[in-house]
Amino acid sequence: MKTDQYGMDRRRFLRGTGVALALPMLETFRPKRLLAESMGAPRRMLAICNNLGVLSDRFFPETAGRDYALSPYLKQLAAHRHEMTVLSGVSHPGVDGSHSSDVSFLTAAPHPGGGGFRNTISLDQFIARDIGHLTRFPSLTLGVNAKAGRRSLSWTESGVLIPCENKASDVYKKLFLQGSPAEIERQIQRLKLGESIMDTVAEQSKALNRHLAQNDRDRLDQYFTAVRNVERRLAKAQYWERLPKPKAPIAEPVDPSDRSEYMEMTRLMYQMARLAFQTDSTRAITLLLDSSNSPTIKVDGTKITDGYHNLSHHGKNEKKLAQLDAIDRAHMGLLGELFDGLKETTEGGESLFQNTAVIYGSNFGDANKHTTDNMPILFAGGRFRHGQHLSFDRENNYPLPNLFVSLIQSMGLEHDRFATSTGTMRGLEMVG
Repeated sequence: MKTDQYGMDRRRFLRGTGVALALPMLETFRPKRLLAESMGAPRRMLAICNNLGVLSDRFFPETAGRDYALSPYLKQLAAHRHEMTVLSGVSHPGVDGSHSSDVSFLTAAPHPGGGGFRNTISLDQFIARDIGHLTRFPSLTLGVNAKAGRRSLSWTESGVLIPCENKASDVYKKLFLQGSPAEIERQIQRLKLGESIMDTVAEQSKALNRHLAQNDRDRLDQYFTAVRNVERRLAKAQYWERLPKPKAPIAEPVDPSDRSEYMEMTRLMYQMARLAFQTDSTRAITLLLDSSNSPTIKVDGTKITDGYHNLSHHGKNEKKLAQLDAIDRAHMGLLGELFDGLKETTEGGESLFQNTAVIYGSNFGDANKHTTDNMPILFAGGRFRHGQHLSFDRENNYPLPNLFVSLIQSMGLEHDRFATSTGTMRGLEMVG
């Protein structure tokens, strides 16, 4: 930390006094740029991964630049052409592992299929670490048919999976339904218990500190910081528990009873994401479309005869390709509806879309071959100059984490590295 960027060096202050360890995150410790940013229109991010990808030859444009010709799939998003950027020739360096690679979609942690793999912090949690305390929920982790406890886009700093919310009705209740006074007090007591446990663990670890070598002391210092971050979130959660939740703009959604209603579940999760942003309940959302874990799904106007995963191994079979094409087009249609909804929702004279950066893509470049290079990525909304196809080398891919750095900086956060990034994304300009 540099004192010219911060009102006070928080870590140095924490080291200097045990009393300060119990303090919540104070304005003094927040970056000056972030303080200014929090006073303006909130910046948000939504990251969506379909872990079976798309038929790439129907997604990627044949030409690059701003005058690129829309591909068959992108024609369904023609109304949003000037608010989106298409990326080709990008991937996560070192990320392989076939179906395991979806866990690295937002972390870029290499070799997820290898023995001893340990994930790293995901983009949403990296952002939530800095601004999560500004909203009721630091982040939301959503899923459609996501395998419980096995699949998620969100991972903590220590590489622990954050489970997905798979039901839109549960997300709705979390956002809008207030518990009774007795329920609120019970929840506050549970939060206080967690804070007390954190205090005890920290004190026990502190007593150990003087017996450790310097390297271990440094690790323990990092641990102390992580513990205090948890305490800060627990204290903030107590604050939010006592505040009334926002009024629900719509009625509670009805969850489909069958996992084959994959597209309807996706539509509802997009709706919940928009509502969460509209009410400023959070500013970081991830959504895993766990297609690998989905059965034979329903698509309007097309009879789907096989499971989504089996169809992805099409082997160029024309019948399978036709069904996959219908599924992909349905996805593009839902994405267009999401963009429409974000544009129609206004705040402070601007559309929600202008302040929400959306990443849509897949860990697979080609699910048929299980390849993880040439990832199909669509980047839309937010404070960027869009309307282009950024085409990079499809043999020696450009690092996708550079996009993450650009997104992070667009949210007013002063970081210049994330995972295997080499800088900000070349050719992508912020507009304020």
